[in-house]
Amino acid sequence: MKQICVENYRPEWRHYFAALNKAWIEKFFVMEPVDEYVLYHPEEAILQDGGVILFAAYDHQIIGTVALKKIDDTTMELTKMAVDEAFQGLGAGKLLCETAITKARQIGVKKIILYTQSSLQTALVIYRRLGFKDVPIEVGKYKRADTKMELMLSGSAVPNS
Repeated sequence: MKQICVENYRPEWRHYFAALNKAWIEKFFVMEPVDEYVLYHPEEAILQDGGVILFAAYDHQIIGTVALKKIDDTTMELTKMAVDEAFQGLGAGKLLCETAITKARQIGVKKIILYTQSSLQTALVIYRRLGFKDVPIEVGKYKRADTKMELMLSGSAVPNS
């Protein structure tokens, strides 16, 4: 049986980070300048400040990605989660999120935040099953975001789904 495995960022996979995210953003929304910057300059936008980018691989193919962007010493933002449409439903999104939460704990993060859109129901289900709670959103953070969630990390294990 084929399994999904999660791998750390590799420079040669940079194009997957951009392509996977661009596909879902353009399907449902419009690319914003911040998207362009993050997707085409991930080392500068995410990694250089202590962030993390993960990739889901299935049958030797990259099928998904997620990033943790450092906000400060205690908070990271879960961002740019995407799974190739052809591979949705296999659990890659959940596995990427679980692995990102584990990485955040290993780094010593106390809180993970994320911004999303209420129309993205599949993503919301994953986030809520993993323990994310809705919190008030700042006005104007991202044009397409209407939902902000956070997960407090107190050393406990990732909730079962």
